[in-house]
Amino acid sequence: QVQLAESGGGLVQPGGSLRLSCVTSGSITNFYSVGWYRQAPGKQREMVATITRGGTSNYADSVKGRVTISRDNAKNTVLLQMNGLKPEDTAVYYCRCLLPGDYWGHGTQVTVSS
Repeated sequence: QVQLAESGGGLVQPGGSLRLSCVTSGSITNFYSVGWYRQAPGKQREMVATITRGGTSNYADSVKGRVTISRDNAKNTVLLQMNGLKPEDTAVYYCRCLLPGDYWGHGTQVTVSS
């Protein structure tokens, strides 16, 4: 069983930045894709950004140009750098490791408010 632990969430003003970190108990190179998803109150969980083992990244249209996903294979860590944060970015952010299996972290809260 793979454990995922997210950190880095918090309260930030509009226009601010946060860097989310996800540390896994196993090697992230084992997985075809790792990524970040979010769920706002009353809404479905949605993809924010993913990155494949080969380094191909994919972003939701709503975050393109403001968010960068990266992976540090040596540290089994997936990072999400978020800049220019908006109130609509407020959500619980989850880390996911996919194939083989499908593993999720418990989430970290991001609140963007003045």
